[in-house]
Amino acid sequence: MQVLIFGAGYSGQAIGTETLARGKAVAGTTRSADKLAELGSRGISPYIYSGESFSPELRRAMSTTTHLVQSIPPGAEGDSLLRLTNRELRQWFPALEWIGYLSTVGVYGNHDGAWVDEQTPCHPKSARALERVAAERAWMQAGEAAGIPVAILRLAGIYGPGRNAFVNLARGTAHRIIKKDQVFNRIRVEDIAGATLFLASSGTGGIFNITDNEPAPPQDVVTEAACLMGVEPPPEQAFETAEMRPMARSFYGDNKRISNAAIRNLGFQFTYRDYRTSLVELWSSGRWRS
Repeated sequence: MQVLIFGAGYSGQAIGTETLARGKAVAGTTRSADKLAELGSRGISPYIYSGESFSPELRRAMSTTTHLVQSIPPGAEGDSLLRLTNRELRQWFPALEWIGYLSTVGVYGNHDGAWVDEQTPCHPKSARALERVAAERAWMQAGEAAGIPVAILRLAGIYGPGRNAFVNLARGTAHRIIKKDQVFNRIRVEDIAGATLFLASSGTGGIFNITDNEPAPPQDVVTEAACLMGVEPPPEQAFETAEMRPMARSFYGDNKRISNAAIRNLGFQFTYRDYRTSLVELWSSGRWRS
């Protein structure tokens, strides 16, 4: 297995770390030359990819890649990797056996708190979600044309070491925003890595929700983290009057409960099935700071 991760950021690096732990080779791209050393220090062979062209070095890596993970969000012009390859995947990735595309549960849109699964029609509202739906469809079509299985991983709100409620509380940036009946699902970054490698190892394609088992109000997570830290949680704020950035406010427009039964029915077991178990591990291990 030779894995190449386009967009080796927070989730991509977790996937890379898990790949290396299994004794497999992994490469990853970044837009910034400053981050090349960081990827290299993690054992990930680093390459620059700006979304505009492929360097000769990156093209050589692409020619031997067997498992591709695309973690770079699309833009108004679509997915840059598909655009640059003209969707001729076999021409650019002759050894390719499997593709994983990291998407988002935002593609479902709002369902007023109802449960949704992979069979639920997508009703995206934001431009970001619409672009994701188009990119999902494009990757499935390109994979079908090339005879390569494509797994669409729809991710819930991502958190983990260095990116969590403890960090926000320590920085004084945590908030408890109250919107009636609002719930979200979440996913530990290590479970994203585990799910990706689970599907890659078996060459499994299809659409999968990658999320925890317990949709819950966002303020409950902050309260639980504050309790573990032994600090007072921030005061509650009504959603209608709270000062929020437009992007943060937009997330509250979607209210749904996400089922992860599809990948569990294949035999995958989430390590962090709910936010309580996960927060306890982060706090007790001290890895919340990492």
